[in-house]
Amino acid sequence: MTKLQEYFNTEWSAMTGTDWFGLILTVVIFILMVVVYYWALNPKNKQELESHRTMLLNDDDMKSEK
Repeated sequence: MTKLQEYFNTEWSAMTGTDWFGLILTVVIFILMVVVYYWALNPKNKQELESHRTMLLNDDDMKSEK
């Protein structure tokens, strides 16, 4: 076994519940990030996202709610 293979070797049977939880959580967050990046960078969603560009700077919406 090379040093690189030895470094990345994982003993699956020695993993605890916390290890499995962390592994699954990391994979799920990675998949969700890929989906969100795809959605945000998709050209057909550009108009919708651009319409919210200055949402935090608009005081008019807050005044109309009062």
